[in-house]
Amino acid sequence: MATLTSSLLNAANSMQVFTESLNTIENNITNANTPGYAAQDQLLVAQPFDPSTGATGGVEAGPLISSRSDYLEQQVWNQSESLGYAQQQSNDLNEVQPLFDLTSTTGIASDLNNFFNSFSQLSISPNDTISRQAVIQQATALAQNINGSANTMNQTMDDIASQTTDVVGNINQIASQIAAINQQYQSNANNTQDAGLSAQMYTALENLSSLANFTVLKQPDGTFTVLLGGQTPLVMGSQQFQISANTSSQTSILDSNGNDITSEITQGQLGALIQDRNTTIPGYLNTLNTFAQSLADTVNGQLNEGVDENGNAPTTDLFSYDQPSDAAETIAVTGITPDQIAAASSDAPGGNGNAIALAQLATAPSVNGYSFTQYYGNLGTQVGNDVSSAQQNQTQFQDQLTQAQAARANQDGVSLNTEAAMVLQFQQAYQAAGQLVSILNSMTQTVITMVSSTTA
Repeated sequence: MATLTSSLLNAANSMQVFTESLNTIENNITNANTPGYAAQDQLLVAQPFDPSTGATGGVEAGPLISSRSDYLEQQVWNQSESLGYAQQQSNDLNEVQPLFDLTSTTGIASDLNNFFNSFSQLSISPNDTISRQAVIQQATALAQNINGSANTMNQTMDDIASQTTDVVGNINQIASQIAAINQQYQSNANNTQDAGLSAQMYTALENLSSLANFTVLKQPDGTFTVLLGGQTPLVMGSQQFQISANTSSQTSILDSNGNDITSEITQGQLGALIQDRNTTIPGYLNTLNTFAQSLADTVNGQLNEGVDENGNAPTTDLFSYDQPSDAAETIAVTGITPDQIAAASSDAPGGNGNAIALAQLATAPSVNGYSFTQYYGNLGTQVGNDVSSAQQNQTQFQDQLTQAQAARANQDGVSLNTEAAMVLQFQQAYQAAGQLVSILNSMTQTVITMVSSTTA
């Protein structure tokens, strides 16, 4: 009788265990398209069977096993960080690339050529007022184009500063979500196996990875510690540590105590925004400032070597600028008049000697060993190469992210075909256990009846 009772209890318990397995499968199917969800598996644990010790065997429900691979998650985050950086850099540099189009008929390169050609034309008719006025007009067009390029780069850097503030806000918002999820983990130890909470956590971490680089440490209580840049606490347990951005001059990222952590942010959107505003675009602008300063100083210097239409030494420069650090933004044509253009050499008034010398500046090594055309061409080439590299990186990291996500999906994604097969398997097991319960129950009733009859 005891054996029948034990068998009946084991069979009934098996039905409960199979029900839990079916519930797990149902949860997998329901969340097949839930972002961040990893398939769960109900572990079945065989109980010891040893009649001599009273161990009756059977099966028990063990812990839920997640199919999630932390290694594959990290690979996705790494590629997402790199893609976020490349996308942002590509977007930023695409704003300034048109300024340095060497093939444009309306850009600085074209205006520079027209400017020196105007001196060539002046050398043909050095006392022609129209030719003299043409020099001033071409100089004005060139200066205005340089101004426009500098202003556009400054505006782009202002836009980047605004985007930086937005990205920092997004990072803080995601950190708040992670802290809230951690609090749920802390409130109930069983939540460490909660597939729903896990999906929320890993979705938040993947979203964070596109914004900045970070390190995650999983704690024994199931919570996640997030270190921005691998060093600065962003989330610890249920506590969030907000970061901030100082964009008054260069961009600085500050931790919750006001310490500068800019150097720690090297990837994601924020990493690119910092690089582009603090280094890349200012580098272009500095090169353009050097170009503008050298152009103004060299042309003004050569004009001072000659004499004007009246045979007098020049008293007014052609170009002016405020200071070397903003020469591109402030270069302008002075109030010089056509008759003040010093086209003649000092030893040959009325001639074209100085106009020829000015025209020859087009090919003279005037800026760090390069001609003006070569120097500006090098800048345009550098910008073009940087944009091309950013675009290639964007394509490459997008492909690598797609591959990493596919590898993760193969590991922890929900296969509806597999889950359907498991449903049939456990349904059949449940039915078999049910039939066994029915048979054992019938046998138990028969034994009880027999015992009752014998007793009577």
